[in-house]
Amino acid sequence: MTEYTLAVQNNSSNYVDFCVYQTAPDLGLGIAVQTLAWFVEPAYPTTNVVFTWNTSYSFVWSNAGPLSPGVVFYASQAWDADPMNPAMQGAQLTYSAGAYNFQRQPASPDHYAGNLYIDEGGDVPLNDASVGIGMSGSGTCAVDAQPNQHLVFTPHPKYWLVAGKFQRGQVIDVAELSNPVAVEFYGAQTTKSYELTMDNTFQPTLLSA
Repeated sequence: MTEYTLAVQNNSSNYVDFCVYQTAPDLGLGIAVQTLAWFVEPAYPTTNVVFTWNTSYSFVWSNAGPLSPGVVFYASQAWDADPMNPAMQGAQLTYSAGAYNFQRQPASPDHYAGNLYIDEGGDVPLNDASVGIGMSGSGTCAVDAQPNQHLVFTPHPKYWLVAGKFQRGQVIDVAELSNPVAVEFYGAQTTKSYELTMDNTFQPTLLSA
């Protein structure tokens, strides 16, 4: 499995949190998908931060709900997921005896390669919890849980880097972010490097070549 590395140097005059997040997929159904602060590391001026990850997926749920910017999604359960393995493409969120739980969802004819599926049982309370997917051990996006929903996630990871004040797992309002930069890996490239400059914008550095 490919491992990616993102190195960031704080050459601004501020103490900041560097945050890496992913573009949230569109589920349709009129369901709002919330973007989570995927990885977060603090940095004083002149210091360096290195993020590493791979494309191992997971199903995640949290007792946090309803979701809104600033709410922190703590994964209460995380199950391995694989969009290319029928035995690991699906999970069902259930609610019984006052507790949520994942159950493995068997492959079905409507499970297409490349997708991840979460079925929410009829016993799941409305907007009391949240459910979503993660990558490399941390949640990337989530939605408010509700009964009798069939969620289809089609992962096409697009990575972003931003500086500010963040907490890992925090719901972030992407429209309110200042100067995020898209982190794109081309071909066999697996390493990128950026600096946060004195004008508080990100610039690629030679390490990314």
